[in-house]
Amino acid sequence: MALIVQKYGGTSMGSPDRIRSVAKRVARWKAQGHQLVVVVSAMSGETNRLIALAKDVSPQPDARELDVMISTGEQVTIALLAMAIRDLGLKAKSYTGGQVKVLTDNTFTKARILEIDDANIRRDLDDDAVIVVAGFQGVDADGNITTLGRGGSDTSAVALAAALTADECQIYTDVDGVYTTDPRIVPEARKLDRITFEEMLEMASLGSKVLQIRSVEFAGKYKVKLRVLSSFEEEGQETSGTLITLEEDMNMEQPIIAGIAFNRDEAKLTVLGVPDRPGIAYQILGPVADANIDVDMIIQNVGHDGTTDFSFTVNRSEFARAKKMLEDQIKPHVGARAVEGDNKICKVSAVGVGMRSHPGVASKMFRILAEEGINIQMISTSEIKISVVVDEKYLELAVRVLHKAFELDQPA
Repeated sequence: MALIVQKYGGTSMGSPDRIRSVAKRVARWKAQGHQLVVVVSAMSGETNRLIALAKDVSPQPDARELDVMISTGEQVTIALLAMAIRDLGLKAKSYTGGQVKVLTDNTFTKARILEIDDANIRRDLDDDAVIVVAGFQGVDADGNITTLGRGGSDTSAVALAAALTADECQIYTDVDGVYTTDPRIVPEARKLDRITFEEMLEMASLGSKVLQIRSVEFAGKYKVKLRVLSSFEEEGQETSGTLITLEEDMNMEQPIIAGIAFNRDEAKLTVLGVPDRPGIAYQILGPVADANIDVDMIIQNVGHDGTTDFSFTVNRSEFARAKKMLEDQIKPHVGARAVEGDNKICKVSAVGVGMRSHPGVASKMFRILAEEGINIQMISTSEIKISVVVDEKYLELAVRVLHKAFELDQPA
């Protein structure tokens, strides 16, 4: 018998039929003798509907009141799922984040979990009940309802698994695991049986949408075994999904590359003719950071004649705002010659813990792209990742040729 935390997202809870289907899946796990805590999201599209409704009433909704409102989506699904499980003859009890109690800080709309009181849940588990918990929400020290930000239900599930020292945290989604890359671009992409937390963290941060990045960080920190599974597979057709685990739990021989990640939502900004003096990077990026614009890759060229060029990437949605700031404020302040921008770029990355013990990955990656006539505009590396910025029109070609070159289409 194991204690298992399961999480079901908005698409899994998107209709009464799907909720009944989740209830049947939960019942099958319960029949095997497991204790179950089930974390659910609001119905697909419901949170967006509530936010739009709030903005119809108030163009700049108060953050506290917005959390009161958008937390109601999960309150509906926990009650419906508990009803569906009870109709199958099992005990079930629903809890909001506040009833658990999931204690957070008071940063409304993007709160962070501080601690979880598991006493009520443990009491009901001992009473043989299935516990259904609202994801995405908690309460602060003053009893205000808070929400954890987009994808927060994943974080709720991992945090509960950590607090309960669960044997496994299962994230049910609309894919059956983590793939070597997006199968829509490379049909030969393989589902990975296992991947390390480090690799998954890189994949999530680089554009893989399977798991919310905060949940992976949380799982790695508290050593929670995470498994990604599909909620749409029929009974008897289930796979074991992908297990995300610690590197030391795995075989000694790692594949060099675990996957190819990519992100279309990139834009590049270059400040030309910047005075080449100490502190110039801060004078450019300080105001950008103060405006809450995240900067990803940064390149400062070698100086000539006392000036240099400074390039960095931002999310494409922030491109226009960042470019205007550079032109209106930063260029005249630092005495730069010009500002250039390009919002038709993308980032392609090779990720794998095997890079640590296999030199030559970068040179191979660069050679493969050069053979296809793909120009690399920027490069960023870490111990287990190499990222390049290329023209957006080459994204799918780059992903396909790198996936093939690193033999990710071959059985492990």
